[in-house]
Amino acid sequence: MKPAYDVVVVGSGYGGGVSASRLSRAGQRVCVIERGREFPTGAFPSRLPELRRELQLNGGKIRSGSRAGLFDFRLGSDIHVLVGCGLGGGSLINAGVGLRPDARVFADRSWPEAVRNDGLLDLGFERARAMLRPSRYGKAPELTKYRALEAASAAFGEPPVAAPVVVSFEDTVNPAGVAQPACTLCGDCCSGCNVGAKNTVAMTYLPDAHAHGAEIFTELTVSRVEKRDGGWRVHFTPSEEKDAAPAFVDARTVVLAAGTLGSTEILLRSREQDLDLSDRLGEGFSANGDIIAFALGGRERVNGVGVGEPPKYVGDTIGACVAGQIELPDRERLDYSMIIQEGVLPSALAPLLPVFFISGGRLLGAAQSLIKGVYQGPLSHLHTFFVVSHDDAKGRIMLDNGGAQVHWPNVADQPVYARVDAALTKAAEAVGARYIKSPLAATSMGVKPATAHPLGGCGMGEDAAQGVVNHKCQVFAGTSGEAVHAGLYVCDGAVIPRSIGVNPLLTITALAERAMVHLARDHNLGFDVNSIRQAEKAKSELMT
Repeated sequence: MKPAYDVVVVGSGYGGGVSASRLSRAGQRVCVIERGREFPTGAFPSRLPELRRELQLNGGKIRSGSRAGLFDFRLGSDIHVLVGCGLGGGSLINAGVGLRPDARVFADRSWPEAVRNDGLLDLGFERARAMLRPSRYGKAPELTKYRALEAASAAFGEPPVAAPVVVSFEDTVNPAGVAQPACTLCGDCCSGCNVGAKNTVAMTYLPDAHAHGAEIFTELTVSRVEKRDGGWRVHFTPSEEKDAAPAFVDARTVVLAAGTLGSTEILLRSREQDLDLSDRLGEGFSANGDIIAFALGGRERVNGVGVGEPPKYVGDTIGACVAGQIELPDRERLDYSMIIQEGVLPSALAPLLPVFFISGGRLLGAAQSLIKGVYQGPLSHLHTFFVVSHDDAKGRIMLDNGGAQVHWPNVADQPVYARVDAALTKAAEAVGARYIKSPLAATSMGVKPATAHPLGGCGMGEDAAQGVVNHKCQVFAGTSGEAVHAGLYVCDGAVIPRSIGVNPLLTITALAERAMVHLARDHNLGFDVNSIRQAEKAKSELMT
């Protein structure tokens, strides 16, 4: 690592990947710092012992597992959060559903007016789609798990539709010039794609950034940023070396893209060292109305456990993690809207599934699954539901023993959870199954709400009294007014000021793309909206 760069990007998920790609393309000397490891295709955990080695638990006084473990569970007193840790961030382990929110989400007054009105949000979504390429699997209705979801959808009178996912279903060379093989439909999207078909940040934006000169460093954890004459100093230590001496790197511009918890944590620590920031820092945390729940014992075979690559079991085709969804918009009350998606549990978890259901009191089905295996026994009838909806974004991120923890008293009483419970109970009853809210009740996870879509903490606002960053993702300097810290940005889910009711990957990417257009304009980096659209049209024609 050099002593200084034009830009240091902290984090390598969607916001970090966009920032590194666009700024390196604009001729900036870019350094990317990621706390996790790089996972080449084929190196993701595919069996239970490998999965356990990639698990880290953090919360209060609990610290276990590798600091660079792929699955970072933050155990809270009120709510739990799962985030990805690796080169590519959450894109490595998410379900990859690429949806744009209902238009009413951005009409909400929680967003700065410029986001709604300057036209660049549409461009951001265009650019995000061009690079990540969400698509709907054409044969989704033929999948066993899709048909099982169709049977459950009778409870709502709304048939499922194929979900757009950032997966390549045909051999291709992507816009970053990376060759990707077709998806094998193994179902292991959420434990890391060992095929190379998932359009993660590590397969798209990061290779593009590297091809344009960005230097990428892994297994380094940033603690804080320090304002200095002419720029910023980024302080970091090796992720796995507890007693290592701290180091630093300087830059004119710093983009914090360490995720909702990571970026907020870095700014909270920076404020402890006298960086002047908004009092809204840490406020406005949303779990995006997330629920992961199950139904078991129904008439329909679901086929909802992945087989991995190479496959551990040969039978019906599984499909991508999410192939279908039931869309339930509420035309009168946006916050009552929800999307119910069918999901696949990774094959590495298969040996644990009977144990989960034994601990939940469902001994008979679990025992039969131990004998017959999860692909043939009662657990082959296990429905996994992923639900996204809306909450009131009243959580708060605070430092606890040096790490970010979410404090949200009575979050379990949020009305969204009762609404989702009622909907999933109806869906389970429609197929003769029993709704299981939490098979992990007997574990350290307990029955508390959990989310894999954390948002907020550095929310956008018109000024420092209303938000931590402005509509360009520039960090406000102080507790009031519109003045910003020159050269300091946050570009990830932390800037989203409310729940959005869909899987957030496309929105995070679009907002980062929009922020980079503004940054380029403000610093005369040599590209504008028209040249962007012309270049991407030419690229699309070339790919066709």
